[in-house]
Order: sequence, then C-alpha cells, then structure tokens
Amino acid sequence: MATAVVRFTAAALTDRGRKRPSNEDAFGFSVEDGVYVVCDGMGGAAAGEVASSIAVDEVLRIFHERNGSAVLPRDAEEAVETANQAIYSRARRNYKLSGMGTTLVAVVVRSQHVWVLNIGDSRCYRLRGGSLEQVTLDHSLVEEQVRMGRMTKAEAARSPMRNMITRALGTQGQVTPDCFNFDAQPGDLLLLCSDGLTRELSDSLIQSLISSSLPLEQRCSRLIEAAKKAGGHDNITCVLVQAD
Repeated sequence: MATAVVRFTAAALTDRGRKRPSNEDAFGFSVEDGVYVVCDGMGGAAAGEVASSIAVDEVLRIFHERNGSAVLPRDAEEAVETANQAIYSRARRNYKLSGMGTTLVAVVVRSQHVWVLNIGDSRCYRLRGGSLEQVTLDHSLVEEQVRMGRMTKAEAARSPMRNMITRALGTQGQVTPDCFNFDAQPGDLLLLCSDGLTRELSDSLIQSLISSSLPLEQRCSRLIEAAKKAGGHDNITCVLVQAD
C-alpha cells in the first residue's frame, strides 16, 4: 500500500498575558527544516527570556545546519543537549543569569514521521479525527503525583505547588528529554503550547477552539484570546502545525 505524502503548514502566536510585566516565552519554527519549538523561560532579571530564546535559537540552528540530513531521533536529542549546554554555560559566565532555565517542547518531522521531545510542562497535543490527545507528559510535581495516583486532577489544579517543574533545560549540566514518535495522517493538527494556555483552558475547550476550518493564524488568535479572557495569569504561546 502506498504511503500518503504529508506536507506541513504552521502558524504561531505569543502574548504577554494580562498579569506578567514581560514575556518569557519564546517560539520558532521552520517548515523547510521540519522543526517547531516552544519554550517557557524562568529566572529573575529577564533571565527567563534569555534562556527560552537561546533554546529556540540553538535547536533551529542545528536543524538548519544539518540541512535535512539529521538522523532522528538522535540528532533531535543532540540539539536539545546543545541548547542545554548553551544556557548552562551562559548562566555560569554571568551571575545575574544564575539559575535560569526553560521548558521545551519540540516537534521534528521527516516525511510523515513525527518526533516530539519535551522537558518541563510545555505540551504537545494532537487533534486527529475530532479527538484531542495530549502527546507529552508534564515534568511537574503535581502531574507526577497524579500519575502515581496520589493526587486527583482537581487537586493538582488547586495545589500551591502546581508551578513546580521537576525537569528544566539549562539548570543542570545534563538533562534528558522525553521522546515520542508517531506517523502523521493527513488532517492531523498538532498544538505546541506553554502552560499559560493549559492553566487557563480545559482540554475540551482547546479542542473546540482548534476544531474548525479557520486559517491556522485565526485559530491561534482564538486560543490566546480565550486564555486571556479566562485570566491570562501567565505568558501564552501556541504553535499549530497542520498535516495535509
């Protein structure tokens, strides 16, 4: 049986939200190189902005330099490790940036093959056949408690520890991303987002907002505006990747 030819298009949007004085999220993508990235930085004195920007730039740079010759998932994991080292080294050289770090969620595609890597609590979702599925697993204290059956989803949402992540890029000399892979089908829609979106909107509302025939840019805008209307307590970033 012949394999379907899958082509990808994408759109993205980020917003400071309604409460934060600056935007420490960063995103980037290259349809030509088949890579899409969202990062949510952390650290005082604008260090979070530095960390998230470094991570996005490094991952995009590596895949651009490989010029389609990357061996997956090995080179994707190498790109994440290179970004980690760049952030960690920068923080060690500048005490004002000490302790900075960032989450990362990245999608890399080759033909119909999709690899998803994540560190922290930025997420990747897949909308297929009208059903929304969370591809990644959060590296956060409360979500790990939920997975072990020690806390309910409702308790996790109310917990004062819900902002604590257990894995971040750049805070240590080495870090290991989770890696997931699947074959894309025509019609699949991937959503990469920071927790500024998922803290405000339920999965069912996210699904309803992206399940339309509107252009990807408008669907991104709908997500951002809904999250702001719900409170906008954090920076909000989303990248939508459509398989056609």
